[in-house]
Amino acid sequence: MIKIPEKITLANLPTRIEKLERLSQKLGAPNIYIKRDDQTGTEVSGNKIRKLEFSVKEALNQSCDVLITCGGIQSNHCRATAAVASRIGIKSVLVLKGDAETESDGNLLIDRLLGAEIHFITPEEYKNNRNEIMEKIKAKLEEQGCKPYIIPEGASNGIGGFGYYNAMEEIICQEKELGVHFDRIVLAVGSGGTHSGLFLASKTLGYTGEIYGFNVCDDAEHFKNEIYKILHESMQYLDVNLHLSKDEIHIMDGYVGRGYSLSRPEELRFIHDFAKLEGIILDPVYTGKAMYGFVEEINKGTFKNCENILFIHTGGAFGLFPQRNLFEF
Repeated sequence: MIKIPEKITLANLPTRIEKLERLSQKLGAPNIYIKRDDQTGTEVSGNKIRKLEFSVKEALNQSCDVLITCGGIQSNHCRATAAVASRIGIKSVLVLKGDAETESDGNLLIDRLLGAEIHFITPEEYKNNRNEIMEKIKAKLEEQGCKPYIIPEGASNGIGGFGYYNAMEEIICQEKELGVHFDRIVLAVGSGGTHSGLFLASKTLGYTGEIYGFNVCDDAEHFKNEIYKILHESMQYLDVNLHLSKDEIHIMDGYVGRGYSLSRPEELRFIHDFAKLEGIILDPVYTGKAMYGFVEEINKGTFKNCENILFIHTGGAFGLFPQRNLFEF
């Protein structure tokens, strides 16, 4: 039995797996299920909290008293980090890509309600210098007598990856309870940590289903490299050394659309239609794009040999509100 690092308990787990009856009937095949990781909590809702359970445990083990992280102005990860910091009684510092004059809405509103210290930087600074900026903030806090801990974008690093290693263990148990096996597990990919954790667990636990990610930014090659890097960081915590090939990492490219956090009319219509069909809300940045791409690929016959597929709903509902004016009702 492989022993993974310790975590703290923050999320509402295990999350349910439900069959999407009407979508499955509409498409004909395969049977589509959804894992409700959008219901891991309220302030901490979504996939990021699973990763933070491991990252924050490591921070506490090092006696850290400030969490520093970064993301877009509507980052689900930053909001969850701020919520966790408040819950355990320490400080959070967020480095956000965006304008300080942006209206408080969605995740940004919650960041401010939670008392996070926010530093706004330009998109160019974020792309090229975000890690250096976080290191400078860390050094300044250390001068003040604090002990900060930096969590990278999306908590997508070796320790954060164990959030979805743990989730795969959960899925395997739920398969037994449901009497079903998933030929594929499908998810949105925005930084690579969720995909990496699932993939590593599938290899070490002998899971026969395959993991398919739909990238919401960049391209397939970028994420294969990122996931491969995170996998090797995670293996440093384990007494294993798997020989993995990037060719085993499945990324379904072609659904980035207009770019990260930018929606096309067909994607927004799909989110609306899906909500009416299944009573489940997807978000425009991650799950909406991924589910839209997934359904398109089913219609193309990509998954024709599959009997059961699990889609992981990674949350993000707060990201809907700043884009409310884009929807047509």
